[in-house]
Amino acid sequence: MRHDPILLVGGAGFVGRQTAQHLRKHFPDVPLLIGGRNLARAEEAAAEIGNARGVAVDLAKPDLGLGDQPISALALFFKEDSLGSLRFAQSRGVPYLSISSGIHEVAPEVAAYMLNASAAPVVLGAEWLVGATTIPALEAAKAFATIDDVRISAIIDENDIGGPATYADMERLTKMMPAALSIENGAQVWRSGEEVQTEVTAVDGTAMPGELLSPNDVLILAEATRAPNVTFRLGIGESSSRRRGEPLSTEIIVELTGKSRDGAPLKSTQAVVHPGGQMPLTGMGVAMLLERLTGLTGEPVSAGLYFPSQLLNAQDYMTRLKATGGEVRNLDGNR
Repeated sequence: MRHDPILLVGGAGFVGRQTAQHLRKHFPDVPLLIGGRNLARAEEAAAEIGNARGVAVDLAKPDLGLGDQPISALALFFKEDSLGSLRFAQSRGVPYLSISSGIHEVAPEVAAYMLNASAAPVVLGAEWLVGATTIPALEAAKAFATIDDVRISAIIDENDIGGPATYADMERLTKMMPAALSIENGAQVWRSGEEVQTEVTAVDGTAMPGELLSPNDVLILAEATRAPNVTFRLGIGESSSRRRGEPLSTEIIVELTGKSRDGAPLKSTQAVVHPGGQMPLTGMGVAMLLERLTGLTGEPVSAGLYFPSQLLNAQDYMTRLKATGGEVRNLDGNR
């Protein structure tokens, strides 16, 4: 069966290449278009990936400079202020996925969707590492009758920042965000300045300086669990594995506190750990979303506005996570 190419705008970058490699491994016959402003770099990445073609993308043009080239979906790997990619996807009626817009930056994408809601699926993909936090957290939440506190502590190794686009995203979201959102006693609270300074505890028990952050996970977990307290903390420094003299890793500690179905106090502490760092997890999440959006796995997704955790099957995600070398560790009683 012939399949139109999936367009990866910014696909020559770190996360784009990880996404392409995941797609190539599981769907070797699906063609890819590696789009970028630098055609030579895009062509180089396409040759490395195989069954892919590098194309020059001009975000200022309604057709992105691609003419009549058909595509089946578009994934955007950097922050684009012009909405050219989204409008292009809507004009073609194909799914659109972006992973860089922070919680305070999604209004333009939401407005574009609302004004053309029947055009195509639109995915706001800026969950932390594209589902690596929300999916395990929501699975762990199933053991609870009620949840009082959700506390997420993400740790990125200081040597795991990635390429220029990833670095720019991290700078923008951690330094330029006007305030960080948390849910406190059932109310939305925006904190800034010294109020965002906090502490995170790594998998090995080491305390590290951190900051409050508000990816979409805060809103998703607050609404899905109805927990009155939800916080997301980010620490950047030496990961637990590197302290042991091993290669860097990325860690996401998920702590839930509440009551069990028989009314007893209940606490769950788990850690999502990947020895490859943040890039493999992000690329895997984007690839699985594109597979779902284009009907490569299951039925194609209808027009709508989605978060990644609404589209990704938890069991399939956990299976793929394990296959790529990641794991979910139970930390109850170990910290």
